[in-house]
Amino acid sequence: MRSVPPRHATSGPPARHSIRLLVFAMFAMFAMTTDSVGTIIPQIIREFHLSMTAGGAFQYATMSGIGLSAIGLGFLADRIGHKATIMIGLALFGCSSALFAAGHDFMFFVALLFLSGLGIGIFKAGSLAVIGDISRSTREHASTMNLIEGFFGVGAILGPALVVYLLRAGTSWKWLYLVAAGLCALLVVASALVRFPSAKPDGQERVRFTDTLHILRDPYAWTFGLALILYVGAEAAVYVWAPTYLSSYKGNYAWLAAYSVSAFFVFRALGRFLGAWLLARCRWTIVLAICSGVIALLFWCAVIGGRGIAVFAIPATGIFMSVLYPTINSTGISCFKKAQHGSIAGILLFFTCVSAVASPLVMGMIGDAWGDAKYSVVIGGLMATLLATMCLFNWVSDPVAARLRMRDADDYQARDGIIATPA
Repeated sequence: MRSVPPRHATSGPPARHSIRLLVFAMFAMFAMTTDSVGTIIPQIIREFHLSMTAGGAFQYATMSGIGLSAIGLGFLADRIGHKATIMIGLALFGCSSALFAAGHDFMFFVALLFLSGLGIGIFKAGSLAVIGDISRSTREHASTMNLIEGFFGVGAILGPALVVYLLRAGTSWKWLYLVAAGLCALLVVASALVRFPSAKPDGQERVRFTDTLHILRDPYAWTFGLALILYVGAEAAVYVWAPTYLSSYKGNYAWLAAYSVSAFFVFRALGRFLGAWLLARCRWTIVLAICSGVIALLFWCAVIGGRGIAVFAIPATGIFMSVLYPTINSTGISCFKKAQHGSIAGILLFFTCVSAVASPLVMGMIGDAWGDAKYSVVIGGLMATLLATMCLFNWVSDPVAARLRMRDADDYQARDGIIATPA
């Protein structure tokens, strides 16, 4: 192996911890908005007299923006640097969120959500790339991603709970976005103060958008992308349409139905912190196979048992969903060179957003056509079942093992606290 040149800027333990904390805070902040749409949509439908399909635009707009920026601008993290990419994305997201105070028109809100999605896609690709940059092995990468998604889960708990509180207090749900804008401003300042490692080693060629297209030819990108499409579709059935499905529940646990999304995210956040510990000790293939199988079982319990069972089964999926997204995402990123982490992170985020747009849209259209949001749970169950099948095959055959061993040997090296990358 050739000698390994150090990065232009090194990242010792204090910088690594600061970067991790910054990324934790970023994920918690934007989760407050993106994972609150299921709680906001019923209110939007009532305020503007919309169908389920039209009301779901609050989901479609954000995820379309994230997906377009991820596939079209994800390479920026590898070209202009992780720090600059993160700050640009945060600024766009913060400004878009602050503008919610400027009007009360449905299409105006949709436009702002699209712009905020563009910002999220930019800074998320940069933050995912920098986590790979400061990780010392593919295993540590997966564990750190679970911690990050754990903090994302914290924001996903606070956001829907805040919306419920605002609505019950007679206050506009728009305050959620104003709070997010204030937090985003603080994160821009913090990003400017934190020292980041260099985005690329000496002598590396300039990254272009065509490099992203080249990565798309790799079957590993498509395999992990398909897994994320199935996972996000199942998750969207919960946090986008479960509140609508459970809104007609009149049993003894109506309070749980009202807070179903918050309960789901509580379980998901707790599970992600547990997942970070679990993945440091167990094979990721086994963990994914077991958790995806239980998720599929819970979905079908919610379908067959009706709303009386769904009020418990749907939030419970969060415990087992917790470990899936960060592990699939981080393992997919780890299959590629560190110099490509911004691009592959953008590609996988694009697959995520395609499903986050298309799945709720199809669910809403079918719910409108058949007059019952129950069918969103049915579609979620089908997607969870397909994902469980993929994870079972992955456990039995372990087709990714050789690729991960190669990346561990070539890219994940630590020398005296300095992260180095092969030339």
